[in-house]
Amino acid sequence: MAAAPVAEGAPEEPRDSSSSAESLDRLYPTVGSTKPPRKRTTSQCKSEPPLLRTSKRTIYTAGRPPWYNEHGTQSKEAFVIGLGGGSASGKTTVATMIIEALDVPWVVLLSMDSFYKVLTKQQQEQAASNDFNFDHPDAFDFDLIIATLKKLKQGKSVKIPIYDFTTHSRKKEWKTLYGANVIIFEGIMAFADKELLKLLDLKIFVDTDSDIRLVRRLRRDISERGRDIEGVIKQYNKFVKPAFDQYIQPTMRLADIVVPRGSGNTVAIDLIVQHVHSQLEERKLRWDMAALASAHQCHPLPQTLSVLKSTPQVRGMHTIIRNKETSRDEFIFYSKRLMRLLIEHALSLLPFQSCTVQTPQGQDYEGRTYSGKQITGVSILRAGETMEPALRAVCKDVRIGTILIQTNCNTGEPELHYLRLPKDISEDHVILMDCTVSTGAAAMMAVRVLLDHDVPEDKIFLLSLLMAEMGVHSVAYAFPRVKIITTAVDKKVNDLFRIIPGIGNFGDRYFGTDAPPDWSDDEDALST
Repeated sequence: MAAAPVAEGAPEEPRDSSSSAESLDRLYPTVGSTKPPRKRTTSQCKSEPPLLRTSKRTIYTAGRPPWYNEHGTQSKEAFVIGLGGGSASGKTTVATMIIEALDVPWVVLLSMDSFYKVLTKQQQEQAASNDFNFDHPDAFDFDLIIATLKKLKQGKSVKIPIYDFTTHSRKKEWKTLYGANVIIFEGIMAFADKELLKLLDLKIFVDTDSDIRLVRRLRRDISERGRDIEGVIKQYNKFVKPAFDQYIQPTMRLADIVVPRGSGNTVAIDLIVQHVHSQLEERKLRWDMAALASAHQCHPLPQTLSVLKSTPQVRGMHTIIRNKETSRDEFIFYSKRLMRLLIEHALSLLPFQSCTVQTPQGQDYEGRTYSGKQITGVSILRAGETMEPALRAVCKDVRIGTILIQTNCNTGEPELHYLRLPKDISEDHVILMDCTVSTGAAAMMAVRVLLDHDVPEDKIFLLSLLMAEMGVHSVAYAFPRVKIITTAVDKKVNDLFRIIPGIGNFGDRYFGTDAPPDWSDDEDALST
């Protein structure tokens, strides 16, 4: 997109900078790099809900993994918008207006304020007396910013530092963000690094009068950051204004769009929204269930699949829970029995090593012991949580995590709504639980989330009471080292992606709720 100011004519050419050659090299990357930053907001504390409430809807700003295709990969990278401009120029407000007009439910908002470098003791003392320059490029951790944006563009989860402006330090806690279809990255130095510019698809510079910016900064720093008026003015005159003249204003020429007057320029914002809409239309990340269904027809079942032996007892329990006339009490009772058998079978597939113990009679016994670090169960809500008691019954002190995945009514795409995983899960064997799997949509997204949290693929065990061949193939093809364990595999799904002959809507039969007319067997995880 050609660099062009919007709606109020071209801005004045920036005045010459007295910066060093090194500073200029950082400031003026190769023209033609295009990728976006993110929205400006001071680093959110961990407890702050990741929501942006607008007049029309609630937008989730922690991001959500976009859908992955039948190969378990993201078909397109996220569209990244970079918002640059001076301190208190209104970048956050402009970002909010863009998001509202886009009407996108999942967006990642990333502030450059989160990436200030950790200060030394001497720098801490300077900061306390307003003598440290936070408006210099060297104050930011560009390596971490670039690595973070790259992962977000790929749809992966990232950990973001939480910066405390009252103490000028990073907190011990980090917050987790997920990739999304749109990422907005905001900061005063958003365009001040060549590698960073390459990640931005659209660069927007918010140009606001310096007097207005000073008034806003005074109000913000005094009310939100505990500063006094003298300190704010001292810092502004000593660091903020010179840094704007030397480092920030010159980057205006790198922007694709310049927005004079910030949020007051609705014409410019409307044009930006139109452009982003067209880009999103070209980059549709919609998943194709039909492609998922037909991708692996007639293929033999994968070797990573393990089906519980169909003994007369197992087949008898299946007969009971598949029977539409079975009462809810009996359905729950025999489902629990099957779950216990399934989990015992899965545990037998974990790695074991030889060990010797001494019996009470003083004799050695050559036995086996689990050779991993520990086992963690993760249930895909809501049906998956019904398997948790069976896992707890056979695994002492097992840790449990949960994932909630729902379908977007408008796009049909699975979306992650809630996630709670134990710490250090990357070192565990993970038992991923869902009661039925038809297309594999929820299971594939859940596996992707675990991989994003650095769980090795070969340490993931997907457990389900009943699976369709389609779901087995989809998961196995996308993640060939994930172990798939079930009590039965049915051959078909119908046009509504219900398993045939199937078991019905497991969650509704178990919890005694009514199924909607368009439910599918992945519906317990994929419903709104």
